[in-house]
Amino acid sequence: MDGPEGKPPGNPGAPAHRKRKRRGKRGGRASRRRNRRNTHSANTHSANALSANAPVSQTQTIQPQESPAGASTTDAAADAHGDKPKAKPGKANGNGAARPGNGSAAPHVRRHAPGEAVYAALDLGTNNCRLLVAKPTRNAFRVVDAFSRVCRLGQGLALTGRLSDEAMDRAVEALASCRDKLLINGVNRHRLIATEACRRAENGAEFLDRVHEETGLTLEVVSRETEAHLAVAGCASLIDPNATGVVVFDIGGGSTEIVVLDFKGRKTNGRFAGSMLRKAAVGWTSLPVGVVGVAERHGGVDVPPDIFNAMVGEVAEMLDAFPAIKALDKHPRGRVHLLGTSGTVTTIAGVHLGLKRYDRRRVDGTWMGPHSIRTVNERLMAMSYDERAANACIGRDRADLVLAGCAIFEAIRLRWPWARVRVADRGLREGILMSLMAEDGAWQGQGGNTAALQPGSEQRA
Repeated sequence: MDGPEGKPPGNPGAPAHRKRKRRGKRGGRASRRRNRRNTHSANTHSANALSANAPVSQTQTIQPQESPAGASTTDAAADAHGDKPKAKPGKANGNGAARPGNGSAAPHVRRHAPGEAVYAALDLGTNNCRLLVAKPTRNAFRVVDAFSRVCRLGQGLALTGRLSDEAMDRAVEALASCRDKLLINGVNRHRLIATEACRRAENGAEFLDRVHEETGLTLEVVSRETEAHLAVAGCASLIDPNATGVVVFDIGGGSTEIVVLDFKGRKTNGRFAGSMLRKAAVGWTSLPVGVVGVAERHGGVDVPPDIFNAMVGEVAEMLDAFPAIKALDKHPRGRVHLLGTSGTVTTIAGVHLGLKRYDRRRVDGTWMGPHSIRTVNERLMAMSYDERAANACIGRDRADLVLAGCAIFEAIRLRWPWARVRVADRGLREGILMSLMAEDGAWQGQGGNTAALQPGSEQRA
């Protein structure tokens, strides 16, 4: 023997791939040590991206940063109803940089391929604050992160004309969480919009200044027309390709947008591109009624039939003044349908389907007939407030708003009482994402942005 016998270095007879696997594990530990050493510098760079001197706006680019490999994406399937656990709210340090609730210096940033575009769309409405983060795919986009929280920014607005301090506090807290997600995901193209509450409030500009100061975010207050057309673009993939007329409606917290699309005599081939939608839009309106305002005026906890009918009548009177309301009256009835995008219609669909827990995959794209809608309305009206709050598709955050939404929906439906309704758990944010990606030529050579509007093309992480 040349020396003392010892433990052989591994198994010399083991297959080569097992040896590589063992070596890979040792390399993995070294890689993790390198990542830990690099974390501080990456976090410092990320925090500086949202300093007071570099606010996030639709024109600013946030440079994507690297993070440890293997960072997981967030399941966004239930985000429209806020079913995901609420993230621990972030705080802002002295220079407005993101500081998550665990007290660490800044959020870790996910790794993306060099030059990879990461898009975000934020919608701060009267009732909700919602965010989608996505990457373009071959013919659509894939959602990699999402956020939704009921913050009721417009609470009391209809009565006072101002945003209350408590409502603004809730909204700023939600926006700080969104700011963290922009950093975490390395977003480099985005649009952050505010809608009816900020349009109407006397102190809306003051609130936007506070948001900028405390979170570094610069919100864009969009017009009602822009809001309506973005909502249409976001749910266009659910238009029946055989339809000659469609009424798209979005019931919000402070307003309700309606767009009438007339495809009669137009060759669509089932592809509803942005240019086609613009040409087909024969009229749009924004009714100054939303679920928050209607519930505050009429009550939302106990809603007897006479109060519900009063809500319906209020909205119907406004709808009668909409000039394009008769544009589809001469179309074959079987080729006209409604397309609703809002928490109200998705809630009604969830109750109709008897879901034990809200499931976006089952709700999005669901068809409902007039009888089914009436049945759900009657069922919800027969429920007590506590029963509505206990329903998994409603929850306590919406239990006092859902009947106001049903009344607005009913007023729209009664104008076209024979029409089917298709439910869209998508809308304004998806419209923003597709418009940004189309502007950047994300689908060039693949049919343009028309491919991104085809049914079933959107992917969720």
